[in-house]
Amino acid sequence: MSEQSYDPDAEHEFPDERLHEVLAYLDDDGEVQTYLDAQNVNPVARMRYNDHGAKHVSIVRDRALTLYELLYAGGVEFNGADDQGLDVADEPVIVGLAATLHDIGHVVHRDEHPYYSIPLAADLLDRILPEFYDTADAVRMKGEVLHAILCHHTPETPLTTEAGIVRLADGLDMEHGRSRYPYERGGRGINTVSSQAIQSVTLEAGEEAPVLVEIEMDNAAGVYQVDELLKAKLNGSGLEEHVRIVAVNSSDGGDNIVERIEL
Repeated sequence: MSEQSYDPDAEHEFPDERLHEVLAYLDDDGEVQTYLDAQNVNPVARMRYNDHGAKHVSIVRDRALTLYELLYAGGVEFNGADDQGLDVADEPVIVGLAATLHDIGHVVHRDEHPYYSIPLAADLLDRILPEFYDTADAVRMKGEVLHAILCHHTPETPLTTEAGIVRLADGLDMEHGRSRYPYERGGRGINTVSSQAIQSVTLEAGEEAPVLVEIEMDNAAGVYQVDELLKAKLNGSGLEEHVRIVAVNSSDGGDNIVERIEL
C-alpha cells in the first residue's frame, strides 16, 4: 500500500476525460478563482478561523477525488449520477465541482455558510454546466452538485455517495498549516490549537475497507480534530463501512494521554 493523491496525468480506472475538461475550465475561470480568494476574508482575516480559501479548496478537491478513485477501485457503488440517468463519467465531475465550490458562501458569512453557498454556486453552475452538457443533463448535474455542497457542513444527511465524499474530504483538511494564520495572530481556540497538532494526513487503499486514512499528530490536542470534527463528518456520510480512519500520537515526550484513535 502507498499514499495516494489525485494525479490528473495518471491513468485511472474510471472515465476521466470530462472531469479534466471541467477542472481545467474552473482553474482558468476568473470569477471562480476570485471567489476562492475572497471567501477567505471573513473566516481568516475577520474571525481568526482556519483557512477556507484556495489552498483549502485545493486540498479538499484532491482528497475528494482521491477518495472517489479509491472507492471506485474498491467496487463501491455511486448513486448520485446513476439515479439521475447520468453517466459514470459524471460521478467525479459532481465531486470535483462540489469540492471546488463548497465554501464560496463564506463571502457572505462564516456562520451558516453552506446555505449561502447554494445560490452563489447555482449562478456559477448555470454558466458553467452548459459548456459541457445539454439542458436536461445540466439541470440534473446542478441538482447533484448543490446537494453535495449543502450536505458538506450541515445537519442535512448526504443522500448520495458523491455527497458523502465531499463531506468527508472537507474534514480531512486538518493539518497544522491550515491554522497557521489564526495561530500567528494569537488565535488559541480549540480549532486552531487542535489543528496545530496534526502533522500529516494520508490516504491509501486499505485491506479491511477500500480506504485507509492515517493521521499523525504530535499532541493530544489533535484528538479534537479527529474525534469531534472528523468523526462528525464520517458519521452519516454513507461511507462508514468503506473508510477506516486511524490516528496516532507520535509524540516522544510526555504528551501521550492519547496514543491511538480508530474510527
